[in-house]
Amino acid sequence: MQFEKEIPTAPLISIMHREHAKFLNEKVKDDNLSYGLYPLLIKIYKSEGIIQEDLAKIFHLNESTITRNLKKLEDKEFIERIPDKRKKVIKITEKGKITAKKVMDYDEQWDLSLKKHITTEEYDNFIKTLKKICVELK
Repeated sequence: MQFEKEIPTAPLISIMHREHAKFLNEKVKDDNLSYGLYPLLIKIYKSEGIIQEDLAKIFHLNESTITRNLKKLEDKEFIERIPDKRKKVIKITEKGKITAKKVMDYDEQWDLSLKKHITTEEYDNFIKTLKKICVELK
């Protein structure tokens, strides 16, 4: 694939995002999990007992979007939402744990495939730079 010399970053990020989505959607199609829901599932897996408000802050989404997505995860039996006073605590189910572990393994496979095309130093710098940009954008 050839790119113009002065290509903006957004199209390149978009290409990577779409390729990752295709890769992951193919892997999890039998698990009934869409690409848009998997980051939530992973975060819930890693932060057992997290509350909806914290998820909204972490993902920079409004609470209504988080609520809709949590409902989808709940309907698919990946999570449970447990009322606790005036907030809802999110618990992952056994099915959710199994699927979250699979998705994390697939993400690791994706990263390994990226590492085939660049050096370890380039990959480490790439990750470091992406993290720095994301922190600055917040």
